[in-house]
Amino acid sequence: RRTDPLTGERYHTTFRPAPTPEIQARLRQNPKDEEENIAKRLDIYYSNVKALEDFYQDAFYVNADQDPYVIFEFIESCIIKPLPCK
Repeated sequence: RRTDPLTGERYHTTFRPAPTPEIQARLRQNPKDEEENIAKRLDIYYSNVKALEDFYQDAFYVNADQDPYVIFEFIESCIIKPLPCK
């Protein structure tokens, strides 16, 4: 994520790049996206994920990289007729 300090407009280096080299040159990176901050957030995530999995034992995994209708059908089937636990 990058922000133009003059206009406040937000850009993304991959999905929504700045339209001109002039704008691209003045963009500022969001401090939350610096490598050390991301590493800290990932450490926190990995230190808590096991406790959450243990607490929510009846939760199910959803592969969200699919058609929304397929995801809906899967979630609905898990709620109406739950799959057996691992």
